Amino acid sequence: MAKLRGARRGAALAMGTVLAVTGLVGCAKEDTGGTTADGVQLVKTGKLTTCTHLPYSPFQSKDASGKVVGFDVDIVDLAAKKLGVTQEIVDTPFEGIKSGADLNSGKCDVAAAGMTITEPRKQVLDFSAPYFDATQALVVPVGKSYKALADLVGKRLGVQGATTGEDYVKQQVQQQNLKIEVVSYKDLAAAQQALVTGQIEAAVGDLPVWNEYVTKNPGKAVVAGGFDTGEQYGLAVKKGGNPKLLETINQALAEARADGSYDKIYEKWIGAKPTV
Repeated sequence: MAKLRGARRGAALAMGTVLAVTGLVGCAKEDTGGTTADGVQLVKTGKLTTCTHLPYSPFQSKDASGKVVGFDVDIVDLAAKKLGVTQEIVDTPFEGIKSGADLNSGKCDVAAAGMTITEPRKQVLDFSAPYFDATQALVVPVGKSYKALADLVGKRLGVQGATTGEDYVKQQVQQQNLKIEVVSYKDLAAAQQALVTGQIEAAVGDLPVWNEYVTKNPGKAVVAGGFDTGEQYGLAVKKGGNPKLLETINQALAEARADGSYDKIYEKWIGAKPTV
């Protein structure tokens, strides 16, 4: 009986050793991030992890092979190249991006989602220098004659939720006392589908995004008007959490504007760059 107990004790010790080793191996595989030669902290070693929300073409969307491509992707690649790392993209709801939650939790290093710089967002995010000037567009199905918000009284108007387009429309509807039903959708694709299937009479959203949709879907919708809201997009990092990364991003943007790289990216995804 003593021998049996000893054998059991030995087996238990052996099992404990195996479990301990397994635990150590598991810990060894976990990537807790790293620091580049320039002192920039990253959530994954050798990667600049970007949070975005798909689809938002031409800023970010998947191509035929499933790879995420777009204007924002190429802009972030400028910073990744400067850091000597590669970009890794995480698709996540926009609410978590604009609130700063995704950056605070360590889901990503930088947010790039066609995101307008606003005062409320600056309270929870550190923004880069602006990298894109944006305006809002009024989009209607082909054959409709709407040209302004006032034309949509008694109608349903679609917007993407949690965006500056939604904020602008709701503000204008209230200020002008317009009886318009504003319908918010979780993403751009849902708003586009609602427009072409007649669930809404018109939509408001960022002009470059809707221009892309109209071009790729002839005969379905047209840009009927626009609203110059003075918006500018910025990349964002954790509030007070990564000043060296923010500095690197701003340096990369400045260098790209100076050497013509920015203009090439703009023409590739947006078209001819405005001269003013």
